[in-house]
Amino acid sequence: MRHLPLFEVDIAQFQRDGFLLLPDLLDEEETNLLREIAKADQALERDAGSRADGEGGAVKLVVRNELPEDTIYGAIVRSARIVHTCEQVLGDEVYHYHHKMILKEAKVGGAWAWHQDYGYWYNNGCLWPDMASCMIAVDRATQENGCLQVVRGSHRLGRIEHGKIGDQTGADPERVAEIVKRLETVYVEMEPGSAVLFHGNTLHRSDQNKSDHPRWAFICCYNTRHNDPYKDSKHPRYSRMDVWDDARVKEIGREHRQRQLEAAK
Repeated sequence: MRHLPLFEVDIAQFQRDGFLLLPDLLDEEETNLLREIAKADQALERDAGSRADGEGGAVKLVVRNELPEDTIYGAIVRSARIVHTCEQVLGDEVYHYHHKMILKEAKVGGAWAWHQDYGYWYNNGCLWPDMASCMIAVDRATQENGCLQVVRGSHRLGRIEHGKIGDQTGADPERVAEIVKRLETVYVEMEPGSAVLFHGNTLHRSDQNKSDHPRWAFICCYNTRHNDPYKDSKHPRYSRMDVWDDARVKEIGREHRQRQLEAAK
């Protein structure tokens, strides 16, 4: 991947499309550490929640609002390569809003209904949609195993009304049906370690995983300082976040993995 800072053309692309692909955001060792740690993480399995998708399936995920200093998850969220990229495209300091792991297992992984993240976060007291998510592929993401789909330019439509779809919050189906006729839907296929950064108002979804291959993804969610929520919610209000050198991902990741191996003996 080209190193920061982003070029003006990259920022213009994000502003035009509502998303930006970041190939090889994590290198091979970082990606392997993330995958090995996540798949051996008993707390993920213990704390995973399930949300029915309204299509007969359910999505498993784990959401964390705390940002630990001794895990690879916290090191990635704080990594300068991600934080400063978000700050460039959003035009302000960002802070950790939350992070989550999507556990889309082979054959049984459910879908995500069409939605905007701001469709959820609006109700948390965030006045602006000036927020972003960085989704990192833990496993290879393909159309076959239910990769992310984004609607190019949909962030410029503004916030769409959302309502219940299964256990999820989905965008107004009637409006979505018209939007996808007029705007391009992009299937975001990615190799492990690659990522996609997308705006809080970008319309996105994913299909059920009916393949033989899992599709786990790690998502770092950020809010801007000027968008500090006016009320408390389950996600944190603004506090300054320490930004770490990218090298800390491997350093913390190796220590995290070693602790797991010792605990398993």
